[in-house]
Amino acid sequence: MNDDSLSQAVELRAKGVPFILATVVACRRPTSAYVGAKAIIGGDGAFSGWVGGSCAHPIVVREALKALEDGSPRLLRISPDPPPTDQALEGVLYFDMPCQSQGALEVYIEPFLPRPELLIVGETPLAQALARAGKLMDFAICVSDPGATPERFPDAEVLLDGLKQVPARLGPDSYVVVATQGQYDEQALAAALQGETAYVGLVASRKRAETVFQYLRDEGISSEAISRIRCPAGLDLGGVTPAEIALSIAAEILQVRRQSAKRPGKGTGGRTAGRGTEPEAGMAQDPVCSMTVTTGTARYTSDHGGRTFYFCSASCQDSFQREPERYLTAPTP
Repeated sequence: MNDDSLSQAVELRAKGVPFILATVVACRRPTSAYVGAKAIIGGDGAFSGWVGGSCAHPIVVREALKALEDGSPRLLRISPDPPPTDQALEGVLYFDMPCQSQGALEVYIEPFLPRPELLIVGETPLAQALARAGKLMDFAICVSDPGATPERFPDAEVLLDGLKQVPARLGPDSYVVVATQGQYDEQALAAALQGETAYVGLVASRKRAETVFQYLRDEGISSEAISRIRCPAGLDLGGVTPAEIALSIAAEILQVRRQSAKRPGKGTGGRTAGRGTEPEAGMAQDPVCSMTVTTGTARYTSDHGGRTFYFCSASCQDSFQREPERYLTAPTP
């Protein structure tokens, strides 16, 4: 990675900003790419670096955005050659080279996503054990309690002295465990339910939970929101000690996280040997050179027969406008 890309990647990681690192790992001339070329692609499609010209660029950006969504890396093989039919390599996607040259390249797409946060409310021995378990799973650890100190929670990256700051930290990758063990369960859950979270767990008996949930209802919190709370938190592993119970909660959090990553619509990480040939929503195929064009940003367009056609360059647009019927033998998506 060149110095500019390295500095940018380090800065984005420090800020917790998701991005893609795209690296050319192989190529065949003629192509403007070279082995080792790199680019950083942001969640808005912003592109910094170089992994090839206009032939590969739309494919790389499109697949990069998919990788940011599902969190899975993939290897893109962009080539005029047909994909193999006798084997399917996991994590490999094949695409037709949209330009007319016989060049080919392989680009490795690697997502860098912010770590999920485990937000623990409480300073009990169980809370301390859970912080250690969350650290082992590579979660960012945040602990909220007036008695939480760096000495008691050496694995925590953030310590909050109260609940006021909790709602602002909540998000789709937040996992909240209320481990106050009866001290202020109700207030902690009320704060945890103020935002979107992947998981909310309460360390309490079912009998104790009934009292807590009724308090939340009396405070105007909806039954739908209360139904999100898992209680008793953790898988039923028969744990007794704080460490064992913490392990069961960590296991449930891991289960929720992995099941969420597999749900429909999250993507498969490019685990297919099929040829990616059909343009997707927001994409069109240049009828002259067959290159994939992003419709929203296309600079060259032409209306013909009640349809709009998109082109990668002025020369393709000019060729089409001079002889449109020549390029309409195969319908353009």
